[in-house]
Amino acid sequence: MTQPTAAMLVIGDEILSGRTRDSNAHHLANVLTDAGVSLTEIRMVPDDHEIIATAVNELRARVDHLFTSGGIGPTHDDITADSVAAAFGAHIDIRPDARAILEEAYAKRGMEVNEARLRMARIPDGAALIENPVSSAPGFTIGNVHVMAGVPAVFTEMVKSVVATIEGGAPLLSWSFRCRIGEGDLAGPLGDCAKAYPDVSMGSYPFGGGAGAVLILRHTEVTRLSEAANALRVALDPLGGAEAETPPN
Repeated sequence: MTQPTAAMLVIGDEILSGRTRDSNAHHLANVLTDAGVSLTEIRMVPDDHEIIATAVNELRARVDHLFTSGGIGPTHDDITADSVAAAFGAHIDIRPDARAILEEAYAKRGMEVNEARLRMARIPDGAALIENPVSSAPGFTIGNVHVMAGVPAVFTEMVKSVVATIEGGAPLLSWSFRCRIGEGDLAGPLGDCAKAYPDVSMGSYPFGGGAGAVLILRHTEVTRLSEAANALRVALDPLGGAEAETPPN
Protein backbone atom coordinates (compact mmCIF):
# COMPACT_ATOMS: atom_id res chain seq x y z
CA MET A 1 0.00 0.00 0.00
CA THR A 2 1.38 3.41 -0.99
CA GLN A 3 1.99 5.75 1.92
CA PRO A 4 -0.06 8.98 1.90
CA THR A 5 2.07 12.13 2.08
CA ALA A 6 2.08 14.99 4.55
CA ALA A 7 3.76 18.33 5.16
CA MET A 8 3.97 20.54 8.23
CA LEU A 9 3.79 24.32 8.47
CA VAL A 10 5.20 25.72 11.73
CA ILE A 11 3.95 29.26 12.29
CA GLY A 12 5.33 31.90 14.62
CA ASP A 13 7.87 34.72 14.98
CA GLU A 14 8.95 33.19 18.29
CA ILE A 15 10.12 30.04 16.52
CA LEU A 16 12.10 31.88 13.86
CA SER A 17 13.68 34.24 16.39
CA GLY A 18 14.91 31.37 18.53
CA ARG A 19 12.91 32.43 21.59
CA THR A 20 10.92 29.20 21.47
CA ARG A 21 12.28 25.79 20.55
CA ASP A 22 9.90 23.81 18.34
CA SER A 23 9.20 20.24 19.49
CA ASN A 24 6.00 19.70 17.54
CA ALA A 25 7.74 18.80 14.28
CA HIS A 26 9.70 16.04 15.99
CA HIS A 27 6.53 14.68 17.58
CA LEU A 28 4.54 14.78 14.35
CA ALA A 29 7.33 13.07 12.40
CA ASN A 30 7.35 10.16 14.85
CA VAL A 31 3.56 9.82 14.90
CA LEU A 32 3.25 9.90 11.11
CA THR A 33 6.06 7.38 10.64
CA ASP A 34 4.24 4.96 12.94
CA ALA A 35 0.97 5.65 11.10
CA GLY A 36 2.44 4.92 7.68
CA VAL A 37 2.27 8.51 6.46
CA SER A 38 5.31 9.99 4.70
CA LEU A 39 6.26 13.45 6.01
CA THR A 40 7.93 15.10 3.01
CA GLU A 41 8.46 18.69 4.13
CA ILE A 42 8.55 20.92 7.22
CA ARG A 43 8.41 24.67 6.63
CA MET A 44 8.64 27.49 9.19
CA VAL A 45 7.04 30.89 8.53
CA PRO A 46 6.50 34.11 10.51
CA ASP A 47 3.23 35.59 11.72
CA ASP A 48 2.53 37.17 8.35
CA HIS A 49 -0.90 36.80 6.73
CA GLU A 50 0.26 36.65 3.10
CA ILE A 51 3.21 34.36 3.79
CA ILE A 52 1.04 31.91 5.73
CA ALA A 53 -1.71 31.83 3.10
CA THR A 54 0.80 31.36 0.28
CA ALA A 55 2.59 28.55 2.11
CA VAL A 56 -0.70 26.81 2.87
CA ASN A 57 -1.70 26.83 -0.80
CA GLU A 58 1.70 25.66 -1.99
CA LEU A 59 1.96 22.81 0.48
CA ARG A 60 -1.63 21.54 0.42
CA ALA A 61 -1.40 21.18 -3.35
CA ARG A 62 1.58 18.82 -3.08
CA VAL A 63 0.57 16.48 -0.26
CA ASP A 64 -2.40 14.49 1.02
CA HIS A 65 -2.35 16.18 4.43
CA LEU A 66 -0.98 19.49 5.69
CA PHE A 67 -0.57 19.99 9.44
CA THR A 68 -0.11 23.51 10.83
CA SER A 69 1.15 24.41 14.28
CA GLY A 70 0.75 27.73 16.06
CA GLY A 71 -1.12 31.00 15.76
CA ILE A 72 -4.66 30.10 16.84
CA GLY A 73 -4.67 31.73 20.30
CA PRO A 74 -6.44 34.87 21.63
CA THR A 75 -3.85 37.57 20.87
CA HIS A 76 -3.52 39.97 17.94
CA ASP A 77 -0.66 38.00 16.36
CA ASP A 78 -2.69 34.77 16.25
CA ILE A 79 -3.66 35.06 12.60
CA THR A 80 -3.43 31.48 11.38
CA ALA A 81 -7.19 30.85 11.19
CA ASP A 82 -7.77 33.98 9.10
CA SER A 83 -4.78 33.18 6.88
CA VAL A 84 -5.96 29.62 6.22
CA ALA A 85 -9.47 30.89 5.48
CA ALA A 86 -7.97 33.32 2.96
CA ALA A 87 -5.99 30.51 1.34
CA PHE A 88 -9.27 28.65 0.74
CA GLY A 89 -11.27 31.76 -0.11
CA ALA A 90 -13.57 30.86 2.78
CA HIS A 91 -15.58 33.19 5.01
CA ILE A 92 -14.52 33.13 8.67
CA ASP A 93 -16.33 34.27 11.80
CA ILE A 94 -17.16 33.18 15.34
CA ARG A 95 -18.94 29.86 14.98
CA PRO A 96 -21.69 28.87 17.43
CA ASP A 97 -20.40 25.36 18.15
CA ALA A 98 -16.85 26.59 18.84
CA ARG A 99 -18.22 29.44 20.97
CA ALA A 100 -20.33 26.99 23.00
CA ILE A 101 -17.25 24.87 23.72
CA LEU A 102 -15.34 27.88 25.00
CA GLU A 103 -18.24 29.23 27.07
CA GLU A 104 -18.74 25.88 28.79
CA ALA A 105 -15.04 25.44 29.49
CA TYR A 106 -14.51 28.94 30.89
CA ALA A 107 -17.72 28.79 32.94
CA LYS A 108 -16.32 25.74 34.72
CA ARG A 109 -13.29 27.85 35.65
CA GLY A 110 -15.45 30.76 36.79
CA MET A 111 -14.27 32.91 33.90
CA GLU A 112 -16.03 34.82 31.15
CA VAL A 113 -15.48 34.43 27.43
CA ASN A 114 -14.31 37.92 26.55
CA GLU A 115 -13.62 39.38 23.11
CA ALA A 116 -10.03 38.13 23.05
CA ARG A 117 -10.98 34.56 23.93
CA LEU A 118 -13.71 34.59 21.30
CA ARG A 119 -10.97 34.93 18.68
CA MET A 120 -10.36 31.22 19.32
CA ALA A 121 -13.91 30.49 18.13
CA ARG A 122 -13.25 31.97 14.68
CA ILE A 123 -13.62 29.04 12.29
CA PRO A 124 -13.74 29.09 8.45
CA ASP A 125 -17.00 28.02 6.81
CA GLY A 126 -16.98 24.33 5.92
CA ALA A 127 -14.33 23.36 8.49
CA ALA A 128 -14.67 20.52 11.00
CA LEU A 129 -13.55 21.11 14.57
CA ILE A 130 -10.57 19.29 16.09
CA GLU A 131 -11.14 18.48 19.77
CA ASN A 132 -8.84 20.02 22.37
CA PRO A 133 -9.11 18.07 25.65
CA VAL A 134 -6.32 20.10 27.26
CA SER A 135 -7.49 23.73 27.06
CA SER A 136 -10.80 23.42 25.16
CA ALA A 137 -10.14 25.90 22.31
CA PRO A 138 -10.61 23.77 19.18
CA GLY A 139 -8.49 23.45 16.09
CA PHE A 140 -10.08 22.72 12.74
CA THR A 141 -9.73 20.80 9.50
CA ILE A 142 -10.62 22.38 6.17
CA GLY A 143 -9.97 20.42 3.01
CA ASN A 144 -6.74 18.53 3.63
CA VAL A 145 -5.37 21.12 6.08
CA HIS A 146 -5.37 20.40 9.82
CA VAL A 147 -4.94 23.60 11.87
CA MET A 148 -3.68 23.04 15.41
CA ALA A 149 -2.30 24.90 18.41
CA GLY A 150 1.40 25.44 18.95
CA VAL A 151 1.42 24.54 22.65
CA PRO A 152 3.05 21.08 22.64
CA ALA A 153 0.61 19.43 25.06
CA VAL A 154 -2.36 20.66 23.01
CA PHE A 155 -0.72 19.90 19.67
CA THR A 156 -0.01 16.33 20.79
CA GLU A 157 -3.67 15.68 21.65
CA MET A 158 -4.93 17.27 18.45
CA VAL A 159 -2.53 15.18 16.35
CA LYS A 160 -3.78 12.06 18.08
CA SER A 161 -7.35 12.96 17.14
CA VAL A 162 -6.55 13.75 13.51
CA VAL A 163 -4.23 10.82 12.81
CA ALA A 164 -6.92 8.42 14.08
CA THR A 165 -9.02 9.48 11.08
CA ILE A 166 -6.27 9.02 8.48
CA GLU A 167 -5.78 5.78 6.59
CA GLY A 168 -2.04 5.30 6.42
CA GLY A 169 0.08 2.99 4.35
CA ALA A 170 2.61 0.42 5.47
CA PRO A 171 4.80 1.74 8.33
CA LEU A 172 8.38 2.66 7.44
CA LEU A 173 10.76 0.04 8.87
CA SER A 174 14.42 0.67 9.68
CA TRP A 175 17.55 -1.49 9.87
CA SER A 176 20.64 0.06 11.46
CA PHE A 177 24.36 -0.76 11.53
CA ARG A 178 26.80 0.83 13.99
CA CYS A 179 30.32 0.93 12.57
CA ARG A 180 33.73 2.04 13.84
CA ILE A 181 34.53 3.17 10.32
CA GLY A 182 34.90 6.77 9.17
CA GLU A 183 32.43 8.18 6.66
CA GLY A 184 35.22 8.75 4.17
CA ASP A 185 35.74 4.99 4.00
CA LEU A 186 32.04 4.20 4.21
CA ALA A 187 31.00 6.53 1.40
CA GLY A 188 32.03 4.22 -1.45
CA PRO A 189 30.33 0.97 -0.38
CA LEU A 190 27.30 2.81 1.00
CA GLY A 191 26.90 4.70 -2.26
CA ASP A 192 27.16 1.48 -4.27
CA CYS A 193 24.42 -0.11 -2.15
CA ALA A 194 22.22 2.97 -2.53
CA LYS A 195 22.53 2.71 -6.31
CA ALA A 196 21.73 -1.02 -6.24
CA TYR A 197 18.66 -0.44 -4.04
CA PRO A 198 17.30 2.98 -5.08
CA ASP A 199 13.93 2.33 -3.44
CA VAL A 200 15.58 1.83 -0.01
CA SER A 201 16.41 5.00 1.92
CA MET A 202 20.01 4.89 3.20
CA GLY A 203 21.59 7.43 5.53
CA SER A 204 24.86 7.84 7.41
CA TYR A 205 24.99 9.55 10.81
CA PRO A 206 28.52 10.06 12.25
CA PHE A 207 29.46 9.92 15.91
CA GLY A 208 32.63 10.30 17.98
CA GLY A 209 33.93 13.21 15.95
CA GLY A 210 33.75 11.14 12.77
CA ALA A 211 35.38 8.03 14.23
CA GLY A 212 32.32 6.00 13.33
CA ALA A 213 28.82 6.17 11.93
CA VAL A 214 25.37 4.67 12.29
CA LEU A 215 24.01 3.56 8.94
CA ILE A 216 20.22 3.41 8.71
CA LEU A 217 18.24 1.73 5.95
CA ARG A 218 14.50 2.36 5.62
CA HIS A 219 11.75 0.68 3.60
CA THR A 220 8.14 -0.38 4.07
CA GLU A 221 8.72 -4.05 3.12
CA VAL A 222 10.83 -6.18 5.42
CA THR A 223 11.90 -8.56 2.61
CA ARG A 224 13.29 -5.75 0.47
CA LEU A 225 14.87 -4.12 3.52
CA SER A 226 16.54 -7.41 4.46
CA GLU A 227 17.98 -7.77 0.95
CA ALA A 228 19.54 -4.31 1.13
CA ALA A 229 20.83 -4.95 4.65
CA ASN A 230 22.52 -8.18 3.52
CA ALA A 231 24.17 -6.35 0.63
CA LEU A 232 25.44 -3.61 2.93
CA ARG A 233 26.70 -6.16 5.46
CA VAL A 234 28.79 -7.83 2.76
CA ALA A 235 30.11 -4.45 1.61
CA LEU A 236 31.18 -3.53 5.14
CA ASP A 237 33.07 -6.77 5.88
CA PRO A 238 36.32 -5.75 4.10
CA LEU A 239 36.35 -2.55 6.22
CA GLY A 240 35.97 -4.41 9.51
CA GLY A 241 32.22 -4.84 9.53
CA ALA A 242 29.62 -3.46 11.91
CA GLU A 243 30.06 -3.66 15.68
CA ALA A 244 26.29 -3.74 16.20
CA GLU A 245 23.25 -4.36 14.04
CA THR A 246 19.60 -3.68 14.78
CA PRO A 247 16.97 -5.17 12.45
CA PRO A 248 13.35 -3.93 12.63
CA ASN A 249 11.33 -5.23 15.60
